[in-house]
Amino acid sequence: MDPIDMMVTDHNCEYLGLSRLCLMESAGKSLAEEVGKIAVYTFSKPVKVVIFTGSGGNGGDGFVAARYLLNRGYDVDIYMLKDNIHSRDAKTNLEILLNMKPRLSRLNIFNLKTLEDINSCEVAKSNESEFIIVDGLLGTGIKGNLQTNIRRAIEIINESKGIKISVDVPSGMDPLTGDVDDLAVIPDYTISFHKIKTGVRDADEEDVGGLVTADIGIPLEAEYFVNFGDFLRLKNRSPKSHKGNNGKVLVVGGNKDYAGAPAIAGMAAIGAGADLVYVIAPEKAAEAIKSTSPDLIVKSLEGDKLSLSHVDDILKAAQDMDAVLIGPGAGIDDDTSKLFNVLVSKIKKPIVLDADALKQVEISLIKNREDVILTPHISEFKSIFKVDKDLRLDIDSYDFSKVDENIAEFQEITRQINGSVVVKGQYDLILSKTKFKINRSGNAGMTVGGTGDALAGIATSLLSQGLNAFDSASLGVFINGLAGDEAFKDKGNGFSATDLVSYIGNVIKNGLC
Repeated sequence: MDPIDMMVTDHNCEYLGLSRLCLMESAGKSLAEEVGKIAVYTFSKPVKVVIFTGSGGNGGDGFVAARYLLNRGYDVDIYMLKDNIHSRDAKTNLEILLNMKPRLSRLNIFNLKTLEDINSCEVAKSNESEFIIVDGLLGTGIKGNLQTNIRRAIEIINESKGIKISVDVPSGMDPLTGDVDDLAVIPDYTISFHKIKTGVRDADEEDVGGLVTADIGIPLEAEYFVNFGDFLRLKNRSPKSHKGNNGKVLVVGGNKDYAGAPAIAGMAAIGAGADLVYVIAPEKAAEAIKSTSPDLIVKSLEGDKLSLSHVDDILKAAQDMDAVLIGPGAGIDDDTSKLFNVLVSKIKKPIVLDADALKQVEISLIKNREDVILTPHISEFKSIFKVDKDLRLDIDSYDFSKVDENIAEFQEITRQINGSVVVKGQYDLILSKTKFKINRSGNAGMTVGGTGDALAGIATSLLSQGLNAFDSASLGVFINGLAGDEAFKDKGNGFSATDLVSYIGNVIKNGLC
């Protein structure tokens, strides 16, 4: 499992009512159980357990495991290399251990603040083999050279004759790739929680030891419902970035009768964080869009509608973009249809197809592309994929078999393409081959015109900022629904798509807090 997916899942448990503190308790208990099994298998008796901890959640799992191991009759020593614990839940579990005074349990806690402290610890000096070392030093995102103290601790762990067990991922190994930039613990066992990290799974056995996966009670729904944890997927902006570094979007749409849709999509893209948003539209629509907002960069094309004669202008504009949205307000027309099919064949940037583009693009032209998002409601979905039967999106149920059957029905259809599909409904279904997500944000007021254009703009904006198509579609739908929920709180069912767009920035800001 990708480490970011695991972090997202952990956070999303909170919104099902399952706190991360509870998950840490479950992880620590599972860790203690596995350590106990290994001890009995190897030594046939309880032995001393030494737990190395850092500042993150892996150390917190070790603090919890210490309590369970003490109750099983083990002597436990904790070697803390960091006293500034970053994880709130880890800090809570450390405080529990510190509150055990006067101490009746066979527990010792050592703060190894200096190289001298580390070099003088019992593990560094011992030639014994009848003890277990638990590596809870480092968690995810390890890049480059290690801090001197951490590096020395890893050396001592590797030099020890005891049994070595890493928590989730060997400290020093990149959990995504399995690469080691500097030095990593070489464990006899690696104990993962819920699912094995991608890097651990792909690494050589000699680098990770025996793999154990422990169930810690995370429900499937925490993985498959989009929620606030998904905001962790957003990239951090560099303080040194300048205009255009954080996404350039092109919106292609509009005709003489419809200017609102591309304008709403463009403003939604800005609200979702894109630096620059360009709209290219026929002249009457372009003039109307210009008057909507000075924040949009609008290019006017001759005529009342988009046609094949505009292909060179649009392709030239698309070259400098990070993502392109095609369709809002374009209308249905043979010339427009020809243009759209040429565009999806020739534009090599990530593309979102919405509204009238969904009715006019040949699915065969985009079926092999993973960087394409389609955003249909159910009737558009049936038209795109040429579905003749009575198909409905109906997943609002506690009946597992009904929900499973309905999702499988949509998956069977969308597997014919490599891109991502958002099926809009009361609960939105986001699909990409075997993957799917369910979005529950939003409300009945979002039947007002333009909210789909806002969704398309948000998804394109996220694509332009470096998210992949599936994550852009999933998080885009969630953000759009949250903005609609905020608009509903303010105006009830009388809110407009423009009202929704005005909340997008705050929704993302609050989601990142």
